[in-house]
Amino acid sequence: MFRFSTPLGVGLSLVGSLLLSGCLAADKSPSEPFALASLAIEKQYVEPDCQGQQCSTVTISALEFPQAPALSEALQTRLLTLGMSISEESAQPAESWDGYAERFFELAEEDNRTSLDGMTSEALLEASVYARHNDLLVVELNSYVYHAGQAHGLPLTEFMVIDEREQRMVEASDMLLDGQSAAFDDLLAQAHRRWISEMGFDEQFTVNWPLSQSRNIAPLEDQWEVTYNVYEIAPYAAGQPTLSIPRAALEGIAKPRYLGR
Repeated sequence: MFRFSTPLGVGLSLVGSLLLSGCLAADKSPSEPFALASLAIEKQYVEPDCQGQQCSTVTISALEFPQAPALSEALQTRLLTLGMSISEESAQPAESWDGYAERFFELAEEDNRTSLDGMTSEALLEASVYARHNDLLVVELNSYVYHAGQAHGLPLTEFMVIDEREQRMVEASDMLLDGQSAAFDDLLAQAHRRWISEMGFDEQFTVNWPLSQSRNIAPLEDQWEVTYNVYEIAPYAAGQPTLSIPRAALEGIAKPRYLGR
């Protein structure tokens, strides 16, 4: 797992051809009766025809669910979308890992022609199990994309919540009781004020970086976590803030199914 708060290895030492065969490794069989088995997907791509030690790279560390191909496809699509660069905002995401790498290296070739600092482009896409409880599976999707010539790379995080009983994705609207969206936003605002205090920021900070609504929720056993990406409610240097809401505060706002019952 990689997080923005931990320095990422921009200079991965990857060797081999454009595509090193994907390595599938089975997870330990879950003991819960409804738990989905998952397979790890590991792929490494190196810029084609690159002869030096500094080559643009794409690294994939994802998951698939043999029992639920629709969920596997949804995870792949969401991760490929997360890994798109700002310049591709209006484009459709790639349809496969191979297609993503091919498109990324096309952009990297342009980057290398204009970059003067000798850096190389890099993309890392990762999906990993973040939490599992009460037949809920929370998958954390991470991307880190750096194009040569930029001041820094862009990290993004998104949670994918899966109901293992029904083998379907769960959206934030599924987790909240009807009519409780505003009440949830109030709890989020309280969590934001706690975070501001913990970080030691002053009132001017909240003026410059106001709280925005988010439904990027990870429902954990004891609390819900809401993660923001860089620039959403804080400058790049502050990383990806995570606001925490205690489970007890969500009583009457969230459905019991997502409060451990």
